[in-house]
Amino acid sequence: MATPAQGDPFVEAAAEAVESAVMAKRLILAIADAVRRRLQREKDGQEQELPPVEEAKADAKAELKDLFPADISAALLSGADWPQMAQQMMALKSAGVDLEQFLPRVAEIVVTVRDQVAANVAQVAKEGTGQWERMLRESLPAGPVREAILSSPTWPDIAATMARLDERGVDVRQILAAAHDEGLGVDQAVSKVLAAGEAPVTSRDALLSWGPLTDGLDIPKDLDLDDRARALRQLAISPQENARYARMLKDALPDHGREADLAVTAKQWPLVAARMAKMESEKAPVAEHLAGLAKDLSWVQGPSPQLGSRLVQSANHVLRHTPGEAPPVARPRVSTAAARAQSTTVGPTRVPAAKAAAPASAGVAAHLQTGPVAGQGKTK
Repeated sequence: MATPAQGDPFVEAAAEAVESAVMAKRLILAIADAVRRRLQREKDGQEQELPPVEEAKADAKAELKDLFPADISAALLSGADWPQMAQQMMALKSAGVDLEQFLPRVAEIVVTVRDQVAANVAQVAKEGTGQWERMLRESLPAGPVREAILSSPTWPDIAATMARLDERGVDVRQILAAAHDEGLGVDQAVSKVLAAGEAPVTSRDALLSWGPLTDGLDIPKDLDLDDRARALRQLAISPQENARYARMLKDALPDHGREADLAVTAKQWPLVAARMAKMESEKAPVAEHLAGLAKDLSWVQGPSPQLGSRLVQSANHVLRHTPGEAPPVARPRVSTAAARAQSTTVGPTRVPAAKAAAPASAGVAAHLQTGPVAGQGKTK
């Protein structure tokens, strides 16, 4: 069988389909020949010898006629095991098997195998590597190893290898877990050589996203939301998946397409996509959750520049609650007293001293209070 051109996915896919068809014919002939041998041993005490190779090849080629498609026939006749298959076919004929009935049935099976393999390859090509990106997300923790895999130029080849192993019954998740541990070892060893073995500092994006947006999600410490492509890789979201999640949001808000676009382009959108991906892996009805956005339109209210961000927060809110049972989103209220106090056009209102002190301390996070406030005026 001719070797397919390396790197041409269409040629390789066709070759794989034909090779599978030849394997199917080889299997059927081997089984039929095993049956023939057993019956002859039981009847005569010995097996009938196979016919001479050259004679069998000529006779078998004539028997094939036009039963097989050209690609399968060419693969059969040029294969290294064709002489053996030809001998088996002619031995079956001499043993009383009617090849005119037997071979058409074999041809039907073989062509079906070829077409099924070709269809499967086409489906894999259509879906891309999304299935294996999901497996990576579910099997490997966020971090340098997972991102290295997804950002590698050889990722399609890695995904194809995972697919072949899976088809052969190999537990790909177990291999990934072991490979992850080895990858961490490589990462640490190389980091030491590069004098960069320190633990990564938690990024500003990871710190600011801490809370409802990342609750229950696997978030890398060096999350970089400023780089959309990298953020999606870090979260193991393929471009195809991201586009599908964006469509799901738009489908949930048919009358708010512009607002949905603003949410998808918002900086923190990858976190919502990651939550949708996690829910899908858990068989949760994502679309039913998103339907709650049309029931609570409070996200529409507020300053226009923050509209996309508010919709992101609301989408995350409905995704984290049972469909139809998400409570109204708590929105921070504007303090009119604070607004007046900070205004350059409105003079401050007089507030009793006892009440004025409370908001000043309550409005500052504990970790930002680094020392006592300087006294008002001079002391003698």
